[in-house]
This record gives sequence, C-alpha cells and structure tokens, in this order.
Amino acid sequence: EVEEIIIRLSGEGLSSAEIGTALRDKHGVPDAKLVTGERISQTIARSGNSPKYPEDLMSLMRRALRLIDHLSQNGKDIHNRRQLELCESKIRRLSRYYKENKRLGPEWTYKRDQLRLMVE
Repeated sequence: EVEEIIIRLSGEGLSSAEIGTALRDKHGVPDAKLVTGERISQTIARSGNSPKYPEDLMSLMRRALRLIDHLSQNGKDIHNRRQLELCESKIRRLSRYYKENKRLGPEWTYKRDQLRLMVE
C-alpha cells in the first residue's frame, strides 16, 4: 500500500523528499524504508518513474537558473554572482560523481546557455 502511494505521488511530480513529507503528514508513515525495506528513490526507480536527472542535481540547476535570472536584472550584485559560481561548481562536481556511477551519460556537460532547456 505504501509503495502504491509512493508511485502515485511520484507520478504527480513530487520529489522523494516531498513524498516522504506527505507520507509522514497525511498517511502516518514515519519512515518509508522501515515499511518497504528500500528508500523512496529506489521504489520510484523500480517502478520506472525515475527522473531524467538526479534530484539533487536538478535542484542545483534550478537554483543556478534563478540566480542567472536575478543577475540578468541586477548586474552589479557581486555577492550573488559569487553564489552562482559556487552553485555551478557544485553542479560540475556532482555531475562528475554521477558520470562515474553511470547515472549520467559520459557526454553530459553543464552548459549555462542550455540550462533552461534541461530544467523545464
């Protein structure tokens, strides 16, 4: 029953963290791993609903996109320019990790001009 809820919520577009919160708050399941024996992301991957990019990488790309939009309107904001550099550095490090573990293709690269297409 819990696995069916996880699959249904992932089909609605919720992340695994949001699914865990929904299970805890609405269904009274404090820990999905204790009930199902596997993590929420493993249950989603087994059902075939896994996202194209890993969730943590996607959230970093969304953050970078928000910073790029902000800096296009506020060009002199040097503090957020630095935050964008740090965020893009995290994306590159994380993508290297996912390439080594075969969760991203070896040809995948982070490109700022194609970021909007990847996120949307």
